[in-house]
Amino acid sequence: MKYKRILLKLSGEALMGERQYGIDPNRLAEYAEEIKQITDKNVEVAVVIGGGNIFRGVAGASKGMDRVQADHMGMLATVINGLALQSALEDADIPTRLQSAVKINEVAEPFIRRRAIRHLEKGRVVIFGGGTGNPYFTTDSAAVLRAIEINADVILKGTRVDGIYTADPEKDAKATKFDFISFDDVLSKGLKVMDTTAFTLSQENELPIIVFDMNRKGNLLKIISGEPIGTKVNL
Repeated sequence: MKYKRILLKLSGEALMGERQYGIDPNRLAEYAEEIKQITDKNVEVAVVIGGGNIFRGVAGASKGMDRVQADHMGMLATVINGLALQSALEDADIPTRLQSAVKINEVAEPFIRRRAIRHLEKGRVVIFGGGTGNPYFTTDSAAVLRAIEINADVILKGTRVDGIYTADPEKDAKATKFDFISFDDVLSKGLKVMDTTAFTLSQENELPIIVFDMNRKGNLLKIISGEPIGTKVNL
């Protein structure tokens, strides 16, 4: 396997499946099966999920809600998604631990770096909920931060499209896909991969990002095996 330890970033919207909001159990089961394929290869997996399928802090703030309150609601949404994914993974016989940056001891362990790494070494999937635990930071920032803390080899950002394009491929039929692109080129071309804080943090720590279509079966295993799936952002 090309990568030994990965951090998988999923959007909350990805969990909706064909629904307009909430969580689709069928989509969760599909993701659990994808993850099982790579844990069976002894790849260590950590996951960060957004909360946009339930509540998005920025959207709440734009409608007049206090931004700090809204962001805390978003953090709780990511814990709900984490619990749902944990249940799906355990149904697939994958040992899983949910750690939260927001203390909810009844349902999740507090985030402790050494404990998280130990779980990974024992073959458990670790889900990081609660974002960074701080308002004004996205789950993209949380994903990069946790990936650095656990010494992940790569961040895999699962999306609805199969990589990074010159424009939004869902809106522009002439958009062309990049197989490889540098951090500097992403910035100079104004391409949207992650929010600026997350992207800069990844660049400074020389942590590659692969953007790929998580909804295409087998893609996750192909990436871990070294196949050129999606778009790789590197120095």
